[in-house]
Amino acid sequence: MRLPKSFASDNHAGVHPDVIAAIVEANVSDTPAYGGDPWTRAMEEAFRAEFGPQVSAYAMFNGTGANVVGLGLVLRSYDAVLCPSSAHINTNECGAAERVLGAKLVPIPTDDGKLTVEAVRDQLSILGNEHHSQPRVISISQVTECGTCYTPDEIAELADFAHAHGLFLHMDGARLSNAAAELGCSLRALTGDVGVDLLSFGGTKNGAMGAEALVILRPELDAPALFLRKQGMQLASKMRFVSAQLTALLTDDLWRRNASHANAMAHRLADGVAGLPGVALRYPVQSNAVFPSLPEKVITELQQRHLFHVWEEAAHVVRWVTAFDTSTEDVDAFAADVRQTVLES
Repeated sequence: MRLPKSFASDNHAGVHPDVIAAIVEANVSDTPAYGGDPWTRAMEEAFRAEFGPQVSAYAMFNGTGANVVGLGLVLRSYDAVLCPSSAHINTNECGAAERVLGAKLVPIPTDDGKLTVEAVRDQLSILGNEHHSQPRVISISQVTECGTCYTPDEIAELADFAHAHGLFLHMDGARLSNAAAELGCSLRALTGDVGVDLLSFGGTKNGAMGAEALVILRPELDAPALFLRKQGMQLASKMRFVSAQLTALLTDDLWRRNASHANAMAHRLADGVAGLPGVALRYPVQSNAVFPSLPEKVITELQQRHLFHVWEEAAHVVRWVTAFDTSTEDVDAFAADVRQTVLES
C-alpha cells in the first residue's frame, strides 16, 4: 500500500533499509536479555566513538522516557527545570517530567524556540529562597520546536552560565542529527565539546523503527541510570533490537546522510513556495521543518489532500516536516499544489 507522502511529521516516515537490515541481522539465535548482548555493547561503543570515550549510552523506547530518565539523574523533588515555553517536555509530553519526577517546569517565552542567557538570568533570583522551587537544570531542544538550531557558541554560553550557577544543561536531542547536518559539524561539537551534561538522542525521527537513547556526558552522573531506566519503564528485555537500530544510524554516518537529505528537502520546499502572495515564513528554515503562514482558506483546502499540522492557529502558521525518505518528486508535487491553491484562492 502506497499512501500520499505526509508532511506532518518525520514520525510518519518509514524505516531506513539499513536499520531494517540491522534488526534482521540481530534476529539470530539466543542472547542474554536486558542489554547483556553483543549488539548493545556495539551500540555503546558507537556512541563513545561519536560523543567521546567518557560517555555512557542507554537505549530506550522513546524520547519522553529518555528525557524523564535523564532529568531524573539530576533533579530533586523541590527542583525546577528552566525551558522554552515551546519545549517538547513542556507542551507535548503530557506533564511526564512533573508527574513522574515531581519537579517543576518553568517555561520561558522565546521568539524562535531558543533560550538565551539573558532570558534565563532573571529566573535565578530565587536561588536559595525556600518558598520557590529551585532552578537546577536548563533544558534546550536541538533542533528547537520551531525548527531553529543552536550554534555551538550559543550552547557553550548557556553551559558556562549554567555551570557557574550550579545548574546542569540538558538537551532534548530528538533532532540533534538534523542540527549537526545543517551546521556541518559533529554530534560531539554540539554536545560534550560545548558543555552539555546529558541528552536524549533521537533515532526514530531519523530512520529508526523505534529507538532513542539517553547519553550521559558527565561520568559522575551515571550511577543511578540503570535503576532509573528500569523504574521509568524504559528497559527493554530484547534490547538487542533497539540497540541494533542505533548502531546502524551511527555506522558510516547514516544519521548524517538521513538528516542532510531531510534538511535539503525542507529547503527545497521553502524555495518552492517562496514569493507566493500571502505566504511568509514564520521562522528561518534551519532543519527539516518549514513554518509558513498561509491564507486560512488555503490551509483548509490543502488539508483535504495533504497531511500536515497547523502550528499557530490564530496566525495561520502551519508546519511542514520532511524526512529521510521524502523525495524531490514528493516536494515538487506538494509545492506545485500549494502554488496552484494560493494563486486560485
